[in-house]
Amino acid sequence: MTNQPILIELVRETNPVLLKSLNDLLPQLSMNAKAMTMQELQQIVGAECSDLLVVKGAGGEDILGALTLIHFRIPTVVRAWIEDVVVDAGARGQRVGKALIQAAVERSHALGAKKLDLTSNPNRESAHRLYEGAGFSVRETKVYRYLPA
Repeated sequence: MTNQPILIELVRETNPVLLKSLNDLLPQLSMNAKAMTMQELQQIVGAECSDLLVVKGAGGEDILGALTLIHFRIPTVVRAWIEDVVVDAGARGQRVGKALIQAAVERSHALGAKKLDLTSNPNRESAHRLYEGAGFSVRETKVYRYLPA
């Protein structure tokens, strides 16, 4: 891919082309990721607490990257989390990820979030550089997970 203009889109409607494009990206996010169904994609797009942001090339067809922005109200603040950030291998190093993260930051501010969090695999050093370059810093906390038996 050469440097080209990109378009960030907040997905409002689903279609089979979008589903296929996202499913093509999923293995780059996780080797264990299973393809989404149309129903699952519709649940993400239709949920009040999540925004699916995609990056498209100048032609508006190819999806170069995506992330999900989760936002919700708790008693003290509006919280926001970035989840499942993925940029196509052919688009990496072209500022696609930076534009996507910046769009999530702007969207979270528009939703009233005072803070924006994300987690990142400790081995993904290029992702860490992206996040730190976008103004994120490592938060001193422990993350716990419950897995039902």
